[in-house]
Amino acid sequence: MKLTIGGVSQPGTSRENRTGSWRVNSRPSHLHKTCTACDLCALSCPEGCIYGKGRNTYYSDLTYCKGCGNCADVCPVDDIVMVPEEKSLPQEWMVFSDNQEYKSMATS
Repeated sequence: MKLTIGGVSQPGTSRENRTGSWRVNSRPSHLHKTCTACDLCALSCPEGCIYGKGRNTYYSDLTYCKGCGNCADVCPVDDIVMVPEEKSLPQEWMVFSDNQEYKSMATS
């Protein structure tokens, strides 16, 4: 896709950006026990990936969930908890032990 100064991307491109791949440490788990359908979790989600239509029906689309924990923080009845992520970092990701190692790789 070619963009120029002041350009606007084509609609629907955010669906292609699967932000759930950014999640590293934890993900939300909806307990479906005490949910009152207040909708605060969906309203606080920066990705807009929480859906539901009544008590104990809300869930997070993990394809887009970044694991920020906003939904668990705002839930007034503690029906959402953050649980450890089940997957590990992909092997192709480079993890640097210190900033100096990163700088040496960036300048080579």
